[in-house]
Amino acid sequence: MTAGGLSIRVDSGAPVPPFEQIRTQLADLISVGRLREGDRLPPVRQLASDLGLANNTVVRAYRELESAGLVQSRRGSGTRVAAAAAGAVGDAARAKLAERARDFATAARLLGTSDEEALAAVRHALASGDGP
Repeated sequence: MTAGGLSIRVDSGAPVPPFEQIRTQLADLISVGRLREGDRLPPVRQLASDLGLANNTVVRAYRELESAGLVQSRRGSGTRVAAAAAGAVGDAARAKLAERARDFATAARLLGTSDEEALAAVRHALASGDGP
């Protein structure tokens, strides 16, 4: 699902509940700066409809994000990325990116790929815009 340039996906077969999949993807987008202070998240009804989920599933994801201080919800003006969340992006984002890079490098080694093949896969993923 793409909403406002964001790609959010929910795997109904995954052991992770849908609200947590949404929460994690949005938190990641905030942590890496793809969602910035003041950016508005898709309305609950729109996101739920686009993903084929109940409104309460999206509401729970947004509430979890709000509890973590990443977003602020206001009736009538929607849910927006909080200022504190946007300010904390730097170090947290770099740490998360480094962790994911290590995980990817480990997986690439296990698959027997060369450094060039692994880097080409990353470049392709970045260029294609796939992912959250």
